[in-house]
Amino acid sequence: MTSPFGRYRNAEAASAHLPPPSYLLAGLKADCLNKPFAQRCHDLAIVIEEFPAKELHAIFPWLVENIFGSLDGIILGWNLRCLQGRTNPTEYNIALDFLDPGGPMMKLVYKLQAEEYRYDFPVSYLPGPVKVSIQERILPECSLYHNKVQFPSSGGLGLNLVLNPFEYCMFHFAISLITQRNIPMTCHVSTSNSAYFVLVDRYLKWFLPTEGSVLPPPSSDPGGVPSPAPRSPAMPFTSYGMHPTSLLKRHVAHQPSVNADPASQEIWRSETLLQIFVEMWLHHYSLDMYQKMQSPHIKLEVLHYRLSMSSIHHSSPAQSSYQALHTYQELFKPTEEHVLVIRLLVKHLHAFSNSLKPEPVSPSAHSHTASPLAEFKRIVIPRFVQQKLYVFLQHCFGHWPLDASFRAVLEMWLSYLQPWRYAPEKPLLSAESQPRSVSEKWAPFIQENLLMYTKLFVGFLNRALRTDLVSPKNALMVFRVAKVFAQPNLAEMIQKGEQLFLETELVVPPRQHRLFVSPPFGGSFLSSRTPAITDVSFKVKSHVYSLEGQDFQYKQMFGPEVRNLVLRLAQLIGQAQQTAKSISDHSTEATASQSFFSWFRFGPSDLNGSYTGNDLDEIGQDSIKKTDEYLEKALEYLCQIFRLNEAQLSQLMLNWGAAQDENGKKQLPDCIESEDGLILTPLGRYQIINGLRRFPVEYQGDPELQPIRSYENTALVRLLFQLSSAINRRFAGSMETLCTKEGFLGSFCRYHLCNPSLVDKARHSPLSKQNLGQIQQPRVSLRFLASYRTLLSLLLMYFIASWFCIGPVTCTFLLFIGYLFYAVLMTFFSEKRKPHQS
Repeated sequence: MTSPFGRYRNAEAASAHLPPPSYLLAGLKADCLNKPFAQRCHDLAIVIEEFPAKELHAIFPWLVENIFGSLDGIILGWNLRCLQGRTNPTEYNIALDFLDPGGPMMKLVYKLQAEEYRYDFPVSYLPGPVKVSIQERILPECSLYHNKVQFPSSGGLGLNLVLNPFEYCMFHFAISLITQRNIPMTCHVSTSNSAYFVLVDRYLKWFLPTEGSVLPPPSSDPGGVPSPAPRSPAMPFTSYGMHPTSLLKRHVAHQPSVNADPASQEIWRSETLLQIFVEMWLHHYSLDMYQKMQSPHIKLEVLHYRLSMSSIHHSSPAQSSYQALHTYQELFKPTEEHVLVIRLLVKHLHAFSNSLKPEPVSPSAHSHTASPLAEFKRIVIPRFVQQKLYVFLQHCFGHWPLDASFRAVLEMWLSYLQPWRYAPEKPLLSAESQPRSVSEKWAPFIQENLLMYTKLFVGFLNRALRTDLVSPKNALMVFRVAKVFAQPNLAEMIQKGEQLFLETELVVPPRQHRLFVSPPFGGSFLSSRTPAITDVSFKVKSHVYSLEGQDFQYKQMFGPEVRNLVLRLAQLIGQAQQTAKSISDHSTEATASQSFFSWFRFGPSDLNGSYTGNDLDEIGQDSIKKTDEYLEKALEYLCQIFRLNEAQLSQLMLNWGAAQDENGKKQLPDCIESEDGLILTPLGRYQIINGLRRFPVEYQGDPELQPIRSYENTALVRLLFQLSSAINRRFAGSMETLCTKEGFLGSFCRYHLCNPSLVDKARHSPLSKQNLGQIQQPRVSLRFLASYRTLLSLLLMYFIASWFCIGPVTCTFLLFIGYLFYAVLMTFFSEKRKPHQS
């Protein structure tokens, strides 16, 4: 097949008649409108293969935007987030092949990388805290931004990062997950099957391999070493720490680029990819939190910078930027897709870190220097991920809605807490399916991530206390957390970490003060290597204070305050189990009441039959059983973790049972009766807010005005309502006179014209006296004749009567006589059962 660009394939023609870059770009843009997707990708692969870097340089920014979308989210590009193999298998496979780490797109990146081209990336599209810091002329600690900030000649506006092709491509790929989060999905999309999710997985496996090393770029020219981008010396910068040298620069700083070590090249790409993913996906939170994580030494540098700027510019620019810095607050709401992608990153980093082979202990091994990739594996999680992931999880725990979608955040958190699940030697379950004990070799990880276990567990407790545990999905989340923390030996190791933190404060020499409060989490992992800290307690303190600051008041996970929260959760679990049981019993009774013989009932049906229960009625009995199982196992695990005994749980259940009456029904909230009905007291409000008591949610209004049910005929309901209203208006006085009479006639009229059960319900609800008086008035109600059940019962009786040669008139008379006899008996018995009224 002849390429559409075949007229330039000839070397002589290419040298004499090369098209200008604008012509090539215009041709590719026209192809996007006229050619199918598969043909466009095929032509692009040919262009990348045959054209020199000089021409490809001009189309590269357009191609990146055309694939990953624009930075403002208006242009979707290939819409990788919605592209799935199930719905579009052809385009899905072509896109994955084109963007694969070994595909045409990466060949283009390496081709441009060899020529050291640079591209501008606007600072305004970076995550909020980084953007505002750079605009303040304060360089973040992350080495990703060092020597890359470029200012316009006029200064002030239009800040850009000058990136090499690999960085530019990966910046756009990573940030497309954020910029397009508000775009509505046209169809149901499974995140784990989308092209974007699969590409993230492929990039991680390629550049952060668990086995072997990173494959070198498919080019003989190793020109991937990034040269520092110049920036104007007139614009001073304050760094959030010392300028660290990257791992690549450490290995090749004093070597010619032609003889660069291939290992340093692979580590540069691995480190850059990880830094971009972490910066774009985990660097979204308030600027106050961002500044809180900085050490006093850095804050002093910032203050000195602002004072110097104030003296130079007569305080006006510094003051305006100071106000902008402190009034900034990013309104960021991560999506479920965003969280799932971060969980994929966390799981792979655990596998990547755990693939590090143990160092040999032979004497000859001391002279051997660890490879850059092995050193990268050793430090990748604490240096690059830990701090930002902790802040991101805190943001999610505090701002995520109290619904079942929190499950994605929960599973990401639990994945980070269990690195042993992603170790090469995965522990097998025993024959009794009992979980294996957590090995002591994971104690350093638990101690160095103490807040991930303890503070976030307290945050989850506070969320669980505010959720409806009767819901199966909420019960499952409580069960999952309790099961993870109940793994043998895990609670003991967490408790040991707390004891190490609470040990007597160490005396830190002044020169080590910054090391104690702010280890260099943000920079390259080989920058400013600090001496090894042998004191385990010092490591734990350093971890806690670096994340929360020196003034942090630590709340012990196994202290009395958190233990009280666990007891409250155990009480709520018991209440939820009782509620689920009552719902199950109600559903069983409702099903039994709808048997075949119930169709022969004539009276008005239950006014609230369609509104009782909750979501479990629609889910079914199986889900109710699952809810009970989840809550029962969660309670068992909580007892194991916090060593709760049966006596404490029995006392909790006894205290809760005291709030119930002798019939097993919950009492009404505490309230006082007034002329306008029941009014809640402060105690009653507390009981409702904490779920201790509640009003029965049922229809308490006029039964004639209740919504038309599915088992009623709409036209008949409206017609019979008008007929009943006309009768009631015409004979209201007569009916009231008859109902006030003593004797059998008055009782008979009250039985048919009054509804004492509804009046009794109204007395026990916050219903106004005016509405209660309207319901108490005697009246005729013919709405029961609009029920399909009543109509079918009458039709069935007339049909049976016809078998015995009984005509409709005679049948109607017999039915009237039978009902009259039934009404007399019911009137007699109802008067006998009615208590004496003065």
